[in-house]
Amino acid sequence: MIYRHVNELADTNRVVSGPNYSSRRLIRRDDRMGYSLHDTIMQAGTENRFWHRHHMETVYCIRGEGEVETIRDGTRHSLNPGAVYALSQNEEYVVRAHTELQLLCVYYPALAGDEVEDENGSFSQFGEETVFVIGLNDFNREMLATIDMADHYNFVPLLNSRQILEQQKYEIQDIIQQAKKQIREHKGAVDGVIHYIDFPVSTIVPIICDAFDLASASLESVLKCEHKYWSRIEQRAVVPDNIPTFTAFNPFDEQALDRVLEVMDFPFWIKPVKSFSSYLGFRIDEASQFHEAMKEVRDNIGRFSGPFNYLLDMVTMPPEFDEIGGEYCIAESIIGGMQCTQEGFSCKGEVEVYGTVDSFREANLTTFSSYQYPTILPDEVQDRMTEITQKVVRRIGYDNAPFNIEYFWDREKDQIWLLEINTRISESHCRLFQKVDGRSHHQVAVELAAGRRPTFPHRQGKFEVSGKFFLREWEDAYVAQVPSEETVRRIEQEIIPDSTIQIVAEPGQRLSDLMDQDSYSYRVALLFLGGSSKQDLEKKRRQCEELLYQEFVFER
Repeated sequence: MIYRHVNELADTNRVVSGPNYSSRRLIRRDDRMGYSLHDTIMQAGTENRFWHRHHMETVYCIRGEGEVETIRDGTRHSLNPGAVYALSQNEEYVVRAHTELQLLCVYYPALAGDEVEDENGSFSQFGEETVFVIGLNDFNREMLATIDMADHYNFVPLLNSRQILEQQKYEIQDIIQQAKKQIREHKGAVDGVIHYIDFPVSTIVPIICDAFDLASASLESVLKCEHKYWSRIEQRAVVPDNIPTFTAFNPFDEQALDRVLEVMDFPFWIKPVKSFSSYLGFRIDEASQFHEAMKEVRDNIGRFSGPFNYLLDMVTMPPEFDEIGGEYCIAESIIGGMQCTQEGFSCKGEVEVYGTVDSFREANLTTFSSYQYPTILPDEVQDRMTEITQKVVRRIGYDNAPFNIEYFWDREKDQIWLLEINTRISESHCRLFQKVDGRSHHQVAVELAAGRRPTFPHRQGKFEVSGKFFLREWEDAYVAQVPSEETVRRIEQEIIPDSTIQIVAEPGQRLSDLMDQDSYSYRVALLFLGGSSKQDLEKKRRQCEELLYQEFVFER
């Protein structure tokens, strides 16, 4: 609880004087309530003009007599004890104090506390909030520009892609220290840190935020989500009917397969307890596949296990599996059905889902072909998934941060399966929300980081449906040629307006040199499309793919 008394604020920096008034800042931005609360005394006989273009404002009159007038239409209202006015459209207005007025003012977003209105009656000069963005690039700058009040924020890059993306070795201690150093050297207040990247970023954000008293989920709760075996243990405690049979095993144990088969039969799925994008994930139908997969797992699991163990040592794990570190794998019985992802957040104990995205797979039932929004799942199924989401997130204690949770729905059995929990917004879904809802869900991450409960629009975008589509190659090859930038721009601007194409493959490389691919294919391009219907979306996908493959050249 925050407690303070207005009489205790004299001679502190919480008292700010402006033209004709004195404002006592009871609640400020650094209190992390999402709004600020000011007790303002306005001098008798004064006329005061305001235009709070960057803030929503509500004012309650406690004492005195006066009037408020909106400039645009000249409407006037009397001010006396009990009167309240709210600038719901950021109107320019005048307050006339016939006697001394005492006004209680609420501002959203919160003021830092030292602002004084400029010559236009606005707090624009000092109202900015600084949010550090890990791995900030052009794509995410574009998405951040779509959020509400984007001009209100100062987005500052934190760490660079060479440190946090597609590295064979992650120097986790150095990464954390470099991030802290960058923030300490920043001149001015820091209001939050956001990210949209899997390991190692997702697991270091709580450490960075804790060092600067910024809003974030706790490290323990993040690790409970990210350690796939620990996460299953927590899930089993509250939704046992919605998770598969599972067990942990050491891939360096020669009897590992025997230990797995004591718990489940073929077929099953294996993956490291810490991985992402299906990296080192394999479907196992027989013993030979298991032994072949173990060769690759043993050769590559150290890429994540060392850094992950460093983070696990920072928390106290339950004794029954505190030896199951980053070098372990998890085996799970096969689950399936229609796959989707619920995007949501937890804020001060309240768990909310704001969108569900469908995930479609290729014929091998493993590799993703597209993500499409909004979901085609029945409302009743979505509601049941949301109940599961709320139970699991609360059980884990994950709070004050965004998440996305992947599910399967087996239509024939009407069975919902929880696949995994990710402690971030999905970068893959940003354009999908922007096209359909009118904003990227970066908005959710930013508002949580700034200590506020997020608000997110619904169906205010240009399109009815949207999709991210993967162009893939299934065999290794030398990349001789990719579509030209001119071709890409022509498709995006003339042939399929409002589309976005990202060419992943690069000329002169082998597909097998691409980082962080799944175990069965190679992404060569990504397509982000919007449409008036599912049929329209599919038509655009086919057209785009045909045009791009006219210029791709792969040599086997």
